[in-house]
Amino acid sequence: MHRKLWNRAAIACLLLAVVWGAYAQGTATPETLTVDAQAKATPLPHFWEQMFGSGHANLAMREDYRNDLAAVKGVTDMKYVRFHGILDDENGVYTEDEHGQPQYNFTYVDEIYDGLLARGVRPVVEISFMPKLLAAHPAPHAFWYKPNVAPPRDYTRWDALIRALGENLVARYGIDEVAQWYFEVWNEPNIDFWVGEPKQSTYFELYSHTARALKSVSPRLRVGGPAAAAEEWVPEFLKYMHDSDVPVDFLSTHGYADENYEHIFTASDLPPMDDRLCAAMAHVKQQIAASPMPHIPWFVTEWNVIGIDAARDTTFVGPAVANTIRECDGLPDMMSFWTFDDVFEEDGPKREPFDGGFGLIAPWSIRKPSFNAFAMLHHLGNERLANDSKNALVTRRPDGTLVVAVWNMTDPPGAKQPGGPGVDKQMQLTFEHLPGNAAVSITRLDPTHGNTLAAYRKMGSPRYPTEAQVRELNEASKLGPPQKTKLHDGKIDVTCR
Repeated sequence: MHRKLWNRAAIACLLLAVVWGAYAQGTATPETLTVDAQAKATPLPHFWEQMFGSGHANLAMREDYRNDLAAVKGVTDMKYVRFHGILDDENGVYTEDEHGQPQYNFTYVDEIYDGLLARGVRPVVEISFMPKLLAAHPAPHAFWYKPNVAPPRDYTRWDALIRALGENLVARYGIDEVAQWYFEVWNEPNIDFWVGEPKQSTYFELYSHTARALKSVSPRLRVGGPAAAAEEWVPEFLKYMHDSDVPVDFLSTHGYADENYEHIFTASDLPPMDDRLCAAMAHVKQQIAASPMPHIPWFVTEWNVIGIDAARDTTFVGPAVANTIRECDGLPDMMSFWTFDDVFEEDGPKREPFDGGFGLIAPWSIRKPSFNAFAMLHHLGNERLANDSKNALVTRRPDGTLVVAVWNMTDPPGAKQPGGPGVDKQMQLTFEHLPGNAAVSITRLDPTHGNTLAAYRKMGSPRYPTEAQVRELNEASKLGPPQKTKLHDGKIDVTCR
């Protein structure tokens, strides 16, 4: 059934564009796009903005972390946040008395989760890492905060700790609340975050104990894994847990655009980085369909765009995220962008505002172009209209308003992708079944709109910006009011820089 189409504000155009380095002269080949406003649509749940990652748990007690969390929540549909290390020793969860008996302390755990809930965000509780007194042996990870990534020395004690954690959370927040959380067992056990040997079988043992311990608190607690890097272990995990009758409420995987996915692709069929993540995820979708759990919910609990040459600080993120939405639509149920901000300590305290960090907000709460990209993409509709362009998303809101994202993606230097240097892209959009003079609102993110990094460089790239400089940068980060115009005979020409 066709929706009513409004003459006013009938279209919102989101232009996401990027040019790298010195601006190249000339324009790319013009592209035309025809949009039928009455075309059949498919649902577009906002799977890209409901879950975000962050560093390690202890950071969540910091004021800047909480302020940045609220800022991202304010411009997206953020519902969940995930971080490492809720059991790390810096949170004081597990100690032993003089007789070697376990002692639990959930003071910091409660403060961490209180802070999330107060800002309208629920946790994905990543069960990690191993308290040192409970570890089979010392195994500090290379991260600056040195989490221990060894298996437990005693599974009876591990089970008791997990039960105590679950009981504390249910007692504090109530089962109706905690049943809406997700409990994910560990982080990337297929690489250096787990030193059990052999890796897979010892992780499956850890998962089995952890899942059963949580379910003993309440069958309503939702538990999943394996959170493996590069989308690995999916068939093995689902088969083992099914055959062993171990509870699994969701599958979690990780993927990044600049990984090689050597277990999926050969060197000769490796897709370009722009397309690689979703191609790998399509492979995972097939593995799930062929598994004993073909309908299990699936979350990509870590992902990000190409990070070469500090690309994640630039306007490149906008087109890259938009393209990921276009290609990954219909694959996972949720994707958790890693990370929502750069309050982050894998390599120690940040040394400058812009270092290519994963997040949407730089240190000193400076909003990056990627923050603007997610804010813009939040305005996409909840239905998707098919189109043949690789540079556009056409969507419709419940009131009939069309929201179209178009972009001009030029890959970062060093990515070795086709396309060459950045040039302006001309696009002509033609709309059918709309008034020929329907109102249009255009918002731009490009080298001269919302490009905080350019403003930072213009002020001399101060390593420790003053409060006045931070205010100036955040003022420069604003996209400004939308451009108001109209269709002309059902058409509009746009230029993406």
